Amino acid sequence: MKFFNQNKILNLSFRSQKIILIFFLLILSIGLFEALVLSPEDYLQGDAVRIMYVHVPSAWISLAVYSMITFLAVLNFIFKIKNFYLINKSLAPIGLLFTCLAIVTGSLWGQPTWGTWWAWDARLTSMIILMFFYIFYILCLKMINKTELAIKISSIGLIFGAINLPIIKYSVNWWNTLHQPSSVKFDGSSSIHSSMLLPLMVMLLVLLLYCALIFLMKYKTEIIRMKKKNIKRL
Repeated sequence: MKFFNQNKILNLSFRSQKIILIFFLLILSIGLFEALVLSPEDYLQGDAVRIMYVHVPSAWISLAVYSMITFLAVLNFIFKIKNFYLINKSLAPIGLLFTCLAIVTGSLWGQPTWGTWWAWDARLTSMIILMFFYIFYILCLKMINKTELAIKISSIGLIFGAINLPIIKYSVNWWNTLHQPSSVKFDGSSSIHSSMLLPLMVMLLVLLLYCALIFLMKYKTEIIRMKKKNIKRL
């Protein structure tokens, strides 16, 4: 399997991490002020609507990360580039984290809005299924000792699990569910007011920066671990 230049990647990640950390702390303070102070209460949900500023970006990120690792897994399967495998190995725990965060915050949001912590409707059930696909992928990489075999089995699982992504996205349109339809649409027809949309986008940026920080730390660890294994083999 081919590698990109590891030393350049490590040096770049060290420099990038410091810059991202500064931006993260700055935008986090702005995002929290926007979400907790400037953003208005919902006329029906009250302050419970503020859970949205963590729940919605977490759900978006969980879907985006799964789409990315599936795409990179296919590329790695075709071109045998080891860095794609290390990127996926670093991204998967982040995707699982945000999937669980979306499920937990959704439950916390659902209790005051729906009157129940959980309902087995299409959107919630498909998110649980996504969580299990993440777990399956991570366990494959950890439990199977042969790297090539682990990549093959985990890649097949990822591709099979990708069928679940459009189900999550369009479940509220295809079936009657407790979950509300999407309020934010990138075609300009969003039904959410700008006073809530702005802090939502800021919090999305905050969580994306957090993802970048965690990814860089994890990715550096994986590269260092791989280099140590290669040294031991020599």
